Amino acid sequence: MREIIFDTETTGLESKSDRVIEIGGIELINHFPTGRTLHLYISPEDRKVHPDALAVHGITDDFLKDKPKFAEVVDQIRDFFEGARWVAHNATFDMGFINAEFARLGIEPVAADLVTDTLSLARRKNPMGPNSLDALCRRYGIDNSHRTKHGALLDSELLAEVYIEMIGGRQTALGFGSAAKQEAVIIEDDVPFEPLQRPRALAPRLDTETVAAHGKLVLGMGDKAIWNRYQN
Repeated sequence: MREIIFDTETTGLESKSDRVIEIGGIELINHFPTGRTLHLYISPEDRKVHPDALAVHGITDDFLKDKPKFAEVVDQIRDFFEGARWVAHNATFDMGFINAEFARLGIEPVAADLVTDTLSLARRKNPMGPNSLDALCRRYGIDNSHRTKHGALLDSELLAEVYIEMIGGRQTALGFGSAAKQEAVIIEDDVPFEPLQRPRALAPRLDTETVAAHGKLVLGMGDKAIWNRYQN
């Protein structure tokens, strides 16, 4: 299964009038990060960054002046997400903006059944909260000390680690940071396997009174006691 863990930054909160100015994405295959990423800054054209949004992500109007318009990068975005599930934290917000950008270009919206909301998943697993990205990083022991402001790629990287933990932990994916360098461990079916034998039996952990009480219980059960099968 292919999934893209993604995040957006925007000029404000209103998807009908505000614009996407940054998108970041991390590719997972079978919940394993492949090292393939997407990161784009996008011109909001004539829309200015709201001061409240600027305080969150720090992306200025001046920085965005020479960035491509959404129409110029939409094919790159769609190619990256092709055939994958869209996974975001508070996905309603991000998908609202993505679908609004698509609508401006006459592109069909992303179907709701292709979207996974990690905030909803976190609320089911941790109904007492809090379930912000920062809170989830703390809960799962993920270092987010370098997250001084929101950023689409950085937040996607953190969310990928959080998501892996929420769906089963690092045994599901063998770690995130060195994903591009890791190799899968393959166990061949035809490799002979011989179990190791203990050099000596384990010492009993039960005291003599407990052993005696158990023996009395088994004796009272008669021949039907299942433990009789394992008597020497």
